[in-house]
Amino acid sequence: MAASPTRDLSSARDTIYQAISAIRLIDPHTHINPHSAGSTTLADILGYHYYTELVHSAGMPRLEIEEPGIEPRELVRRMVHGLGNITNTANYHWLIQICREFFDFTDDAITLDNWEDLFDRSEQKMASPDWAQTVLDQSNVEAVFLTNDFDDDLSGFDTNTYIPCLRTDDLVFHLAKQEVQDRLEACSGIANDGSLKSLHAALRQRFVHFVSKGARACAISIPPSFQPTPVSDGRAQNAYDSVLTNGTDANPEDIAALSRKVFWTLAELCDEFGLPFDLMIGVNRGVYPGGVYQGQDLYDSRVSLIQYRELFNAFPRVKFPISVLASVTNQELVSYSWIFPNVLTNGHWWYSNTPSFIHRDAAARLEAVPRNKQIGYYSDAYKLEFVLPKFDMYRRILARVLADEFVGENGWSEEKAIELGRQVLRGNVDEIFRAPQAIDESAPLDEFGNPAVIAGRTSDGTNEDLDPVPSDAEIDSSGVSDVTLSETTADDHATDLDHEIDAVPLNVGDLLGDKNPSGPDAPGSQIHPIAGDGEFTPDGKSMRLRPDPMTGELHFPVDEDEKKSKGEG
Repeated sequence: MAASPTRDLSSARDTIYQAISAIRLIDPHTHINPHSAGSTTLADILGYHYYTELVHSAGMPRLEIEEPGIEPRELVRRMVHGLGNITNTANYHWLIQICREFFDFTDDAITLDNWEDLFDRSEQKMASPDWAQTVLDQSNVEAVFLTNDFDDDLSGFDTNTYIPCLRTDDLVFHLAKQEVQDRLEACSGIANDGSLKSLHAALRQRFVHFVSKGARACAISIPPSFQPTPVSDGRAQNAYDSVLTNGTDANPEDIAALSRKVFWTLAELCDEFGLPFDLMIGVNRGVYPGGVYQGQDLYDSRVSLIQYRELFNAFPRVKFPISVLASVTNQELVSYSWIFPNVLTNGHWWYSNTPSFIHRDAAARLEAVPRNKQIGYYSDAYKLEFVLPKFDMYRRILARVLADEFVGENGWSEEKAIELGRQVLRGNVDEIFRAPQAIDESAPLDEFGNPAVIAGRTSDGTNEDLDPVPSDAEIDSSGVSDVTLSETTADDHATDLDHEIDAVPLNVGDLLGDKNPSGPDAPGSQIHPIAGDGEFTPDGKSMRLRPDPMTGELHFPVDEDEKKSKGEG
């Protein structure tokens, strides 16, 4: 039923917000440490880079924030002095909501008069052995994606709750460092003999490892200058030789060529293993070297997705969830997601993660991008406590957009709008980040000890080893009875057919015209051809199909005398 143009949409916003708040979430991108997922003191929360950046920007000296060996209580005391200047920000609202939701805080602000009581009460709650699970449950979160270094062993935590994700920045941009080369060799178990073949095998082994541990995605953060294009093996080998010989002092062009080769190889491996490739595009590192930790990087408007056109075209089977650092790039992302089936909008990243930018960008995506290609939000959190306020901020904005634009302007029902909200919040995460098929442990191994077949594909990504004949287990799981074949003879069915045979055969007359009884209505009257039709006498030659010499099309030969009689000669 269409909404009335004069209807007060505040009730629709509340209804939609309550409905989508009940959705149990999977957070598809965080930096959480699964071995220490929750905070242990209030310093873990106030030490989040959003707060240290803002209080430093507002005038607090960097050394006061990052003094070596500073105790958690002392850091919080210092930070409280700077909080008064950031009470207007969305980030401060997250802080207050965390304290209210988890630490029974009832005041409107954290001040010099109340911070110590808050510190003690929060520390006591965080000391609970099941604190992380308490935060997950209270936040209505089922699981979170991690950001794992390529040499993480992925052990000691529940990978169903803390889902691994292969982060590849070091492999692409820092392989010239000896430390990174040593790490790759150590974790993969594949000796670096200086060949591209051994490098590829080591990278592939990392995918085998991560997929076997339940990884759902590969991810990378990319500077604005990077342009992923294919590099020939010859050029890449020369670049690799240069890097192995000279390290970080190698020719910058060689380092760049090797980076592009590794990146392209990662895309090929995502294709082979069926993993989405998360691209976070546009961060320019070290713009403000005097900033606090993680407060030195900014976006660069010179970035354009046109730099990725070859990648998107080359890997149509790979899903590319794209995050852009600045809202100004959002329209381009919307356009690429509009056209490319494998390009998806992904969250609201970093400097775009404030309500005004989210509202504009989310509305543009919902209006223009197919609904199954939008990952509404991720928290990017370093501690679990931040998942709740960040997602709640997004849910309120999403409810407002759905109520105002879809219920109010488009006449949608609230139920229809809620279903769209459910899809972008959870449904698409389930669909896009499906668990890849398990590694076939019975598959033959390659020369480096890796399975040669993954998820039904060969190591070159083809499906040639798929067996079209279902196994007994597949037949049983389908719930449909299989066809049973048995050997029988014609005599076995003779009695079944006897009752189907007419006692008196049907009289069809003299079809061949051998007899001509008197009377026009006699059953055996000769059949006369239609005027213009000649007599057709089949023989072996006339019934043989022949190819047309010009087109190759098969047809029956036409008698030359017949062609002349019809004027076709």
